[in-house]
Amino acid sequence: MNAREQPAPRRIRSFVRRQGRITRAQDAALDKLWPLYGLDPERPFDPQRAFARDAPLIIEIGFGNGESLAAMAAAAPEKNFLGIEVHRPGVGHLLLKVQDLGLSNVRTYCADAVEILQHKIPDLSLAGIQVFFPDPWQKKRHQKRRLIAPEFVRLAARKLRCGGTFHAATDWEDYARQMLEVLEACAELSNAVEKNSFSERPDYRPLTKFEARGQNLGHQVWDLVFVRN
Repeated sequence: MNAREQPAPRRIRSFVRRQGRITRAQDAALDKLWPLYGLDPERPFDPQRAFARDAPLIIEIGFGNGESLAAMAAAAPEKNFLGIEVHRPGVGHLLLKVQDLGLSNVRTYCADAVEILQHKIPDLSLAGIQVFFPDPWQKKRHQKRRLIAPEFVRLAARKLRCGGTFHAATDWEDYARQMLEVLEACAELSNAVEKNSFSERPDYRPLTKFEARGQNLGHQVWDLVFVRN
């Protein structure tokens, strides 16, 4: 095998697929509501067709149970929100919230977010990308799995339109400082506040129950907001 025939190196994934426990309600939501709000990763993504309108598009990667994503979508009906999550129970929970709140501006993929960004999202098209509390992979030998790394940030910056925002948050200080270093090094992004500084939590990002409980215990959360040049 010559150099031109060498297989591409396998990408290190930032997640592990865990089935997790799924409730009957979540399972039923996946069955009944997925045709309304779910997107097929094997098909082309057309935001105007998916949302039946043209509006600024925000992508949230790894939305967990979808509570904060649904809250943000309810508070900003003028925007479209695309949530990407690999864990089915979380997707099912989001679908239930979307139905309960009567939201028409949320769609979701149950897929690898990096692959969706690479193959489905046009460059310079997004109003925002959000990554809240990604897996910190706290063990030293696992930190190569962290999502916020130079290659991913360059990909994300490419997808943002001019003035679009990249917003990340974490409750792990060493990960926050790594994020800050990586984001500051991306030439296409500028810190929304002072260089090498963290942001205050914007009003649009809901305070999660987990986060509120941590704050009561004295834990800190670091927000990072960067703007596409």
